Amino acid sequence: MNIRIRNYQELGAGAIYLVFGLAALWFGWEYPMGSGARMGPGYFPLVLGAIMSGFGIVSLLRAFVLGNEPMPRFAWRPLALIIGSVVLFGLLLSYVGLPLALAALILVSASASENFKLEWKPFVGMAILIALCALVFVKALGVPLPLYGSLFGG
Repeated sequence: MNIRIRNYQELGAGAIYLVFGLAALWFGWEYPMGSGARMGPGYFPLVLGAIMSGFGIVSLLRAFVLGNEPMPRFAWRPLALIIGSVVLFGLLLSYVGLPLALAALILVSASASENFKLEWKPFVGMAILIALCALVFVKALGVPLPLYGSLFGG
């Protein structure tokens, strides 16, 4: 019986998922699990580790079944824009506040898409998302994020 790897992308993705999933299981094993209603510190890493390990096993099995497709060219520009938007958010948050930092995060990361267009509908969605984030995180949950940064006297 000759077992052959047919899809190296699936093999690589499966290996990454499995390694991170098993690491989460390993590190979370010593913490108390708790229950769904009262989660302990080990609940999230154990559940997430089990899910990631499951995805990894499925992906590894698919590597032996699916046909091999050519590797697509790596998309450096979208990767740089998405990572850059998160870094920009972190840098801007204390200076301009949560709403403007979120606006920068959303606009820069959305520009990574080929379908990105500056139209009124996305701006309405962005405004609603920013308002919901401010209400949920700052007002409801009490997360200490500035609504107005030091640039505006906050």
